[in-house]
Amino acid sequence: MDARKGIGGSLAGVDIKEEINRLRKERNAVILAHYYQDPEIQDIADFVGDSLDLSRKAAETDADVIAFCGVKFMAETAKILSPDKIVVLPDLNAGCSLEDSCPPDKFKEFRDAHPDHIALTYINCSAAVKALSDIIVTSSSAEKILNQIPKDQKIIFAPDKHLGAYMARKTGREMLLWPGVCIVHEAFSETELLKLKAKHPGAPVLAHPECPAAILDHADHVGSTSSILKAAKETESDTVIVATEPHIMHQMEKALPEVTFIGAPGADGNCNCNICPYMALNTMEKLYIALRDLEPQIELDEELRVQAKKSLDRMLEMAGNTVGQGDVGDPGAGSS
Repeated sequence: MDARKGIGGSLAGVDIKEEINRLRKERNAVILAHYYQDPEIQDIADFVGDSLDLSRKAAETDADVIAFCGVKFMAETAKILSPDKIVVLPDLNAGCSLEDSCPPDKFKEFRDAHPDHIALTYINCSAAVKALSDIIVTSSSAEKILNQIPKDQKIIFAPDKHLGAYMARKTGREMLLWPGVCIVHEAFSETELLKLKAKHPGAPVLAHPECPAAILDHADHVGSTSSILKAAKETESDTVIVATEPHIMHQMEKALPEVTFIGAPGADGNCNCNICPYMALNTMEKLYIALRDLEPQIELDEELRVQAKKSLDRMLEMAGNTVGQGDVGDPGAGSS
């Protein structure tokens, strides 16, 4: 495999897939892959799915090692839930624009400035921000949690302003939104999406709620990655337009090879700008090295881990049955 030359040539002649499978057994490791990972990584993983669902599944195993093929906040969540397991991330630079948009010190200042607000924080954030939050939400649990909070309680929603705005429209709740965005979902173009819909009349649009309102307004289904995958499997159309990171289409194509899945376009009319550059940092070679060397490891201060777990536990108490389901429903009147 030519790509091995990119790591100092040291892996020349190594059967990467075979070595990953050998080390998986030798290390008693479980391999997790988010839907946005390269198809080759998805296919070798023990579990493929949404970030929190993956961490919970790993916690339920007797594995000694968790190899999380995703981004750093996901691996941190796995460590929060499995403190006694070794958690490795193939590339420690695999970050997240939402996490980057919400530095813990700035978030603390923001919270301190609004002491009468509680913080509902999207799981796409650092462990430090989770520790500063009251309740963590996912795109699948946010609505259910919002509906349990008293109407007179003021709310901060961070870090994704598009998910927050979608939830505000859907529930009628006013929230103070942190101004973060996902660079992948922000890149979709309404103009190009409309051109694509005109080319494929009748093709449903499945969109992630991290997309701007202008994209969600044209969606037939809005939901997390799990929900989008479920909706795709239930489609009766021979063509489906997908407005999220395009690597999820690997699972759709495996489940429904007879259906044509088209990634929603970016401003340049194609989907290349919508591939997550952070997710792409993980490779089969780096996964092999992570299992071989048990590096880079995710380490968390125990006091921070316990504090972060409180906000996660609160979410699971309020909406635990939503994890892995990913359904925030079809767009309501406020987004049609």
